[in-house]
Amino acid sequence: MTTPPITTDLDEATPCAAVPAAQYAASRHAVWLGAAAIITDEVGRILLVRPTYREDGSWLLPGGVVEPGEHPHVTCRREITEELGLDLPLSAVLAVHSFSAHHPDLQPGTICPGEARFVFDGGTLTPDQVRAIRLPREELSEFAFLETRNAVQRLRPVDGQIMLAAYRARLGNTATAHLADGRHILDVPPLDRHDVHVRYRPSWDSPLHRGPVPDRLPVQQAWAWCFVPDGRVVLVADPGPQGALPMLPGGTVEETDATPEGTLHREAAEEAQLALADPVRLGWVLDETGEVYGGVGPNARLRLAAQVTAVGPAAVDSATGRPFVRLLATPAQAAALLSWGPPGARQSQLAVDTARERWGLPAARAAAIEEIPAEGMRLN
Repeated sequence: MTTPPITTDLDEATPCAAVPAAQYAASRHAVWLGAAAIITDEVGRILLVRPTYREDGSWLLPGGVVEPGEHPHVTCRREITEELGLDLPLSAVLAVHSFSAHHPDLQPGTICPGEARFVFDGGTLTPDQVRAIRLPREELSEFAFLETRNAVQRLRPVDGQIMLAAYRARLGNTATAHLADGRHILDVPPLDRHDVHVRYRPSWDSPLHRGPVPDRLPVQQAWAWCFVPDGRVVLVADPGPQGALPMLPGGTVEETDATPEGTLHREAAEEAQLALADPVRLGWVLDETGEVYGGVGPNARLRLAAQVTAVGPAAVDSATGRPFVRLLATPAQAAALLSWGPPGARQSQLAVDTARERWGLPAARAAAIEEIPAEGMRLN
């Protein structure tokens, strides 16, 4: 009886191992490597730079080309130093993007095997750091901090999609976004699914006055930090052709509202289907012109905190004729999405302290922003 030969996985792999090294190397997929950073100012506007070498006039996130033998995170820090004159730490990988060799956003005549791009979190610049920015004029002609809706207008379409996904990953505390040709290849997070943008208005970073509203100032608006039992708050966003803009529940005081608290109850029910209890006044913000209300002059915008006792099924808002997006976020995440800057961060902390002292609610743990289901949710 003849014993059959013994084979191993190594024997079966021998034909592959016999391929010449140069031939094997040539068979591997090769792409360019790039690295960029999401850097913001204190109110959440995105830093873009304008290169001198782009014929179409499009802008870029700070960053550049990975050199041979260089790691992407090293590239990103090097490019930030070369382009801005700043040495910034990188805290996270916000997005990884795969770019096709024949993508329509490539300039005509560009020979590109495709690109893999890493987008890092470059953090928030202080006013002193902003003033310290120095550009290499032969490469970059200017820089600007822009809210996201304006930033996408200055970027090539695919670059705008990458920027938004990366910035929303930072705002929403979601996992690294994985993209192919500007589109998510895994589950799409709520901020991306509903095209949520950060909107900056100068009046929103005005200081919060803690005392009673002076008699001479009419209260034109009442918004609230509405807390669910785990310490998170509800945000609403009105979807529109230019994206959804986040805001706290509440709205304009109408003549039929007996009190600003009545306004809050009415608006929270209409916009987000929230039932609220025990609203507490945190303070007020001065609106010097009342331009948004038809130029009524100086008025107060009231800020409150309240407990959410029930969340009903989504419904069409009577004022807009469409349902609002409803999100759950930590108060810190909410402040960042509202783009209120340092005063907003202080206001969110005041709301947290109030919720803890008045209702015994915990400080919300860091978590990804979630969408409230269309059918509503039970509160334990």
